[in-house]
Formats: sequence, structure tokens, C-alpha cells
Amino acid sequence: MALTSQKSASPLLVIIAFATVYLVWGSTYFFIKMAVDGFPPLLLGALRFLTAGILLLTWSAIKGEKVFIKRNIIHAAVTGFLLLVIGNGVVIWVEQTLPSAMVAIMVSSAPIWFVLFDKPNWRANFKNTSTIIGLIIGFAGVILLFSEQIGNLFGSSTAGAKVPGMILLLVGAMSWAAGSLYSKHYNTQGSAQVNTAWQMLVAGFVFLPSSFLNHEVQGLQWQNIPAHSWYALLYLIVFGSIAAFSAYVWLLQVRPATQVSTYAYVNPVIAVILGVLFAQESITLLQISGLAIILGSVLLINLSKYRKEKQAKIELISAVE
Repeated sequence: MALTSQKSASPLLVIIAFATVYLVWGSTYFFIKMAVDGFPPLLLGALRFLTAGILLLTWSAIKGEKVFIKRNIIHAAVTGFLLLVIGNGVVIWVEQTLPSAMVAIMVSSAPIWFVLFDKPNWRANFKNTSTIIGLIIGFAGVILLFSEQIGNLFGSSTAGAKVPGMILLLVGAMSWAAGSLYSKHYNTQGSAQVNTAWQMLVAGFVFLPSSFLNHEVQGLQWQNIPAHSWYALLYLIVFGSIAAFSAYVWLLQVRPATQVSTYAYVNPVIAVILGVLFAQESITLLQISGLAIILGSVLLINLSKYRKEKQAKIELISAVE
């Protein structure tokens, strides 16, 4: 396995991919909540990833791409297990006991783990003051966004019971960062679409037996699942998995990992905005301050990366001349 260099890509496609990951994954909080009204969590994960993986792999085969390459499948399995089984699975499981505010905060630690785990780019990342400051300010913004919920959580008598779930979420965030970096640095031959499909299939194949072992399927009354849960599942399959997850895996190949990881800061912002617009949730001045800080930090990180790349191009041209 050789480390791969960063690929070039159209700026327009990069913008579209970032917008897809930012907006769609931010909305999945809202749609997962709708889906679990009717589907048990592990079964929801199985149906979502198996269906998305099968559709994506079938489409790749129809286009004439090679889909059964053993080496690619093995690498995709490693990435899918780290990203979707551990990273995403922990979130699904812990959401049963932890409030969504605490889940969002712990998940938002992922960009920090990206920097710590990305050893090939330690020199570049730690020398980039704007990136480090942006990551710290962004995480502080997420904490400010949910500060009132945090106060209520730790002010309750059951606060101690939440600690194991918080530790699990940290493990999940670390696993997500590790899986993302593995996907970036140890890329395989074949299209990103095929690799993404296998990642989702591996996750689905793990979630399905887990759902049976947890006795979710045996007693489920399929006819009683509300229509809005089916619609939410469809959204999660098409947009959350096929569109957004594919965009995320592709972005890892064409943009710096620290820049891609900013999705973890933007997603809670989108979730809060959607809650205000469609679920009649209230928003305080403190939360608005948190939103502004988060968006400012993401802008700082992105501008820092593009400024550095522009400077590198200028230096390259000067050296050639």
C-alpha cells in the first residue's frame, strides 16, 4: 500500500461536493429522528447502507466498471468498518441515551483527531497557524451553540450515567477520523464510486446481524411503521448515503483532510437552522453567537488552505522561470 498524492479537481465540483456534505449531512439529524419513529436504530443502519451500497454498485457495474477486485474490496471493508460501523454505529447507539446536543459536541471533536492522526501532514498542519486556530475556535463555537443544553445535562442527577456514552462518542469520532485518513492516504485502484459502494455494503452486512442479535427485527410490526419514517429512510439512502457520503469520500482524495473535516462543525449549524425552520424550535442569542463563530472558523480554515495552495503555485511558477 503506497501513500497517494492529492488529486486535482475542478473548483466548481469541489464547491458542489462541500455544499452537498455540509447541507445534506446537516439535515440527516432531522431525518434520522423521523426515521427512528418507526425503525429500530441498527435495522435503520442496515436498510440504509445495504440499499445504498447495492444501488451504487449496480450502477457502477452497468457503466462497465470493475466492481469485484479483491484488493479494493479489502481496503473498502477496512474504511467502511471504521467509518460507518464504528463511527456511525456509535452515534446511532448512543443517541438512545444521550441528548442530541451532547452527541453533536462529541462528534464535532473529529477535526481535532484529523490533525492528530494525519501523520504524513503533521509538518504542514501544525505550521499552519490559521488552521489550528480555526479548528479550536470552531470547536469552541459548537460548545457555545449547545452550552445551555450542556448546563442542563450536567446539572441533573443522572449526569454520571452519561459518561460511558460520551467516551464511546470520542472513540467513534477517532474511528471516523482514522477511517477517513485511511481512505485518503491508502487509496486503491478503481473509482471512488465503487469503493464507496463496498464501504456501505460492509457496514450494512455488519448492522443486519447486529439488529437480529438485538432482537429488533423479530418483533417489528412492519405495517405499523409510519409513512414519514419510510420517506425519511428514502432520503437517508439517496441523499445521506449515495450523494453525501460519495461526495465526502471523493473530497478526501482531492482536498486536505483538515479542510474536509470542517463538515463536523457545519452540520450542527444546519441542524439547528432546520429545527428552527421546520420543527418550530427556538433559538437564543447565545446560539446565534455560536453559529457565527462556527461559520467564521470554517471560513478561516478554507481561506487558509486556498491561500497556501495559491502561494505554492506562485513559488512553483517562479522556480520554473
